[in-house]
Amino acid sequence: MQNKKVTFIDWGLVDYQEAWDRQEEIFNKTLAVKHENRVNSTELPTENFLIFNEHPHVYTLGKSGKPEHLLLDEKALKEKEATYYKINRGGDITYHGPGQIVGYPILDLDNFFTDIHLYLRTLEEAIILTLNDYGIQAGRYPSFTGVWIDGDNEKARKICAMGVRASRWVTMHGFAFNVNADLSYFGNIVPCGIDDKDVTSMERELGYKPNINEVKDKLKGHIANLFAMELD
Repeated sequence: MQNKKVTFIDWGLVDYQEAWDRQEEIFNKTLAVKHENRVNSTELPTENFLIFNEHPHVYTLGKSGKPEHLLLDEKALKEKEATYYKINRGGDITYHGPGQIVGYPILDLDNFFTDIHLYLRTLEEAIILTLNDYGIQAGRYPSFTGVWIDGDNEKARKICAMGVRASRWVTMHGFAFNVNADLSYFGNIVPCGIDDKDVTSMERELGYKPNINEVKDKLKGHIANLFAMELD
């Protein structure tokens, strides 16, 4: 039974570990329902969630990442008031912090479409459309996930990173969209394992600090439209 209803939640500023634990709880509950349906031939609907939040300064390393891409030792991390986690999403190392919209869609893609490539491209498109609302022309960079500005030339700079995990078509983790983030923190890593490209934010591109809640509203609307979600 397809269920396109999606519960939207904004957790606000939340510790990364707490957010990860909350994600895992929802993710595992959805997997349990799918297991029940498969074993007992039932048709219980699975729930879907779109979660936005911000994190205190934190670096996260995906399964395919290299630890040496973090350029700080434990002492330097403390001085930066930052934490570090190895996590179970795809991708390399990235940074999360205040002023960045971190999105965690926990969706059963059986309710939408079972194509991880299309899933990533659709999330990217929602970010691109949001940036277009502010007059920022963005797109993709060949062979890399995420959203880029000037992705077709030597000035390419990344404004949104992505890394997801999926099991039995249930997703978790997601994207990190730089709105008003402190970009200096990216100088302490090799972002996403790419050492020759810049990182940017909406604030840097616009020359002023956009209202992050307004950006969230626009982004939420584009995600809902592209996935044909019924947002609660």
